[in-house]
Amino acid sequence: MSKTARARKPAAPAARPVAAPGLVEQAMQKQAAGELDTAGALLRQALSQEPGNVAALYTMASIESARGAHESALEWINRALSGRPDFAQSYLSRSIILTRLGRLAAALDDAERALALNGGLQAAERQRALLVQAMAGGTVPGVRAPTGRPPDPNPNTARAAPVSEAVALARRQANAQVAAGMQLQEAGQPDAAAQAFQAALQLDPESFSALYSLGFYYSQRGDAEQTISYFERAVKARPQDARGWFALGTVLMGRALYEAALEAFDQAIQNDPKYVDAYNNKAVLLTHLRRTKDALETAEAGLAIDPDNPELLEKKGDFLTKASYQAAAAVFDRLRQIKPDFEYAEGRHAFSRMHCCDWTGYEENRQRIIEGVRAGRRMCMPLAFMAMSDDAYDARRCAEIFGAHRFPAAPEPLWRGERYRHRKTRVAFVSADFRMHPVGYLLIGMIESLDRQRFESIGVSLGVRDGSELYPRFRNAFDHYLDCHDKTAAEIARLMRAMEVDIAIDLSGYTAGSRIDILSHRPAPVQMGYLGFPGTLALPYVDYIIADRYTIPESMQAAYSEKVLYLPHCYLPRDTSVIPAPEGPPREQWGLPDEGVVFCSFNHDYKITPTMFDVWADLLRETPDSVLWLMKLNEDAERNLLAAARARDVDPKRLVFATRVPRIEDHLARLRHADVYLDTYPYNGHTTTSDVLLSGVDVVTLSGTSFASRVSGSLLTDFALGGSVSADLSQYRHRAMQLAASAESRRSERLETENIAARRWPVDSGQQGEGLGEVLGGVG
Repeated sequence: MSKTARARKPAAPAARPVAAPGLVEQAMQKQAAGELDTAGALLRQALSQEPGNVAALYTMASIESARGAHESALEWINRALSGRPDFAQSYLSRSIILTRLGRLAAALDDAERALALNGGLQAAERQRALLVQAMAGGTVPGVRAPTGRPPDPNPNTARAAPVSEAVALARRQANAQVAAGMQLQEAGQPDAAAQAFQAALQLDPESFSALYSLGFYYSQRGDAEQTISYFERAVKARPQDARGWFALGTVLMGRALYEAALEAFDQAIQNDPKYVDAYNNKAVLLTHLRRTKDALETAEAGLAIDPDNPELLEKKGDFLTKASYQAAAAVFDRLRQIKPDFEYAEGRHAFSRMHCCDWTGYEENRQRIIEGVRAGRRMCMPLAFMAMSDDAYDARRCAEIFGAHRFPAAPEPLWRGERYRHRKTRVAFVSADFRMHPVGYLLIGMIESLDRQRFESIGVSLGVRDGSELYPRFRNAFDHYLDCHDKTAAEIARLMRAMEVDIAIDLSGYTAGSRIDILSHRPAPVQMGYLGFPGTLALPYVDYIIADRYTIPESMQAAYSEKVLYLPHCYLPRDTSVIPAPEGPPREQWGLPDEGVVFCSFNHDYKITPTMFDVWADLLRETPDSVLWLMKLNEDAERNLLAAARARDVDPKRLVFATRVPRIEDHLARLRHADVYLDTYPYNGHTTTSDVLLSGVDVVTLSGTSFASRVSGSLLTDFALGGSVSADLSQYRHRAMQLAASAESRRSERLETENIAARRWPVDSGQQGEGLGEVLGGVG
C-alpha cells in the first residue's frame, strides 16, 4: 500500500432534518445571543415547514420589532394572532408594536384584550397604565406620536469625524447599553430600560438613540420638561435626523408651544421631505393656529406622497367642511372605502352629507350607523348621532364609546377627597363660548344673576376674544375670569385645583371647542355638564347633568350616566334683557311675498331630514301661495334643497333663503314675519326655538325620547308661549295646517308695536339665576 494512501472511513449517515419546533428553539437561543440574522433565517426555515407555527411567527415579530421594523413586526404578530387568537402575550406584543407606531388607541385596546385573557399579566397592566397616562397627558386626536425606538439604534451613525480608539470604544459600549435597553423595553421593563439608556449617556453624552429613548420614556410618564429636554439634546446630537425633530415637535405641540413645534415639524420635513407623519402633525398644529388654508395645503402635500393615508384624508375632510360639505363628504367617502373601520369615518361621511342636505342613501347609512353603535363600534360622534336617532339609550351608548376613546380618565386625579371649608361655594364655568355664540348669548343673564353672597364664580375661558359686547359682560359677570385658551388641559386642571374649585361645570360637552379632558384630571370634588351639549357625556368623572323634568323625565334617567339635577323651569336659559327690535323691514325686504302663509324653519341644515322635508312639501302643496323660509348656511345645502323641492312637485321659487343679520334684536324682529314655525326632528331647534317664541310665533314640534328631541317641547310646555307638541308626524302635519289656516288673524296682532314691546320671557334672568343657585346649593 502506498504511503500516501489513506484508508477511507465509512460515509456518515445523512443528517436528519431538524423539525420546526427544534428550529424555533435554536432561533430563540440565537435571538438571546443577539444574532438576529441567524435567528431570522432559522425561523423562516421553520415556517417553510409549518407556515402557521405561532411560536415562530411571534418570535419573528419580536426580532423585527427589535430591529425597528415595526410595520413588518405588525404583520408577523397579526399572523400569530390569526393562528391563536387566545394568546394574551401576543396581544401584549402587538400593543407594544402599535405604541411604537404611534397608534395608541389601538395599542390600548390590545392591552385590554391581553388582560381579559390573562388578568395576572403584569406586563400588560404596566402597558395599559402607560398608554392611559400617555393618552391623557396631552395627546391630541389625529396626532401621530413618536415611536419608542429611534430610527437607528447605532449611536455612531452619521458621525464623520475620526475619533480616538478610546472614544470609539466608549461609543461601542454605549451602543451595547442602548441595545440592552431596547431589549428591556421590549420585555415590558421601562424603568430598567431607562437605566440602561442613562448608562449609555455616561459613556457617550451625545448618543442619539439613548437621548431619543429617554425622551420617549419621560413622555409616557407625563413629564413634559424632561421629555422636551431629552428630545432637544437628541436633535442637537443628530440634527439631520428627521424623527428627532418630529418627536420634539409633537411634545411641544402637546404643551401648546405651537410656534416652536411648527419650527420642529418644518425641520423634520426639510430633513425628510417624504415624512408623512410630520405633515400630519403639522396640519393639526396649523388648525390649532386657525391657519386653515395652510393646514389644508400641508395635508395635500402629505397626500401627494401617500394618497391613501387615512389620517391625512380625515384631516382634509375636516378642512373642507369649512368650505364645502359636499367636497368633504366625497373625501370621507374615499376614507371609508380605503379603511372601512377607520374610527368615525362612517359618521363623518353621513354628517357631512346631512350638512349639505344630500340625502342619497340616507336611511341605509343611518341604520348602518345605529347598528354599529349598538355593536360598540366607533361609528359616529355623539352630536352627529343626535341628528340621526331620537333613542336616548342609543345616544348614551354612542357617548360611552366616544368618551372612553377620546377622553379617558387621567390615572392620577388632582382632587383626592380633600374637604374644603369655603365661605362661598366656588363654581367654575368652563367654556370656549363666552362670546357671541348661542351658549354665550343664552347664559349671560343667568351668570349675572347668580347670588354672589352664596357663590364665588370663576369663568374658565377657552376661546378667543371676539370683540362682541358679550365679551366684557362675561368678564364682569364672573368674580374671577381666567383666559386659558393657550393652556393645556392638565395646566388648566391644576390651576382649578389650586383655586380649590368646589363645582366645575362644563358648558361644551362634545361640541366644537370642547375641552372636556380638563375634567378628566378631576380638578374638583363635583363635576357636571350643562347647556352646550344636549345629552349624557357618559364619562366616569362627570357626576351630574343639569336638565328639567321634560327634557329628562324621571322615567328616562337610566339613559344618562350622570345623576340628574332638575331646574325648577326649562333648562334652557335666556338673557331677558334682549328683546325684538320694535320695528323692522317689511316682508318684501326679506324676499317674502306680500300675501300668503310663511312657513319657517331656521334650524341648522343638518337637522333637516328627508322625512321631515316630505311633510313640509305636503304643507306647501296644500297651502296655496305659501312659502318656506329657511336659513342659508352653505351653497351646497341650498342647491340640494331646491332640487328636493322640485322632486316633490314644489316650485323651488317657493323656498326663500335668509342670511345672518348682525344684531340679535333685528333677527328677532324679522322672525315676526313667520306665520308657522316648523321645528326639526329628531334634533329640535334649541336657541332658535327660544328666539321664535320670544318673537311671538307659534311653533309646531315633535318630541322623542332623547334630550335633543325634547328641548322645544320643554320650552312650549314650561313657558306656554304658543305652539304645539306633537306625538307623531301625522299630528305634527295636522297642527301645522290648523295654524296656517288662522295665520292671517294672528299676524296682525303679532306685528303690533305695543305687543312687541310688551313681549317678555316668562322666567327672567334673575329667576333663572335663582334656579341655578338652588340646584348648585343642593350639591355644593
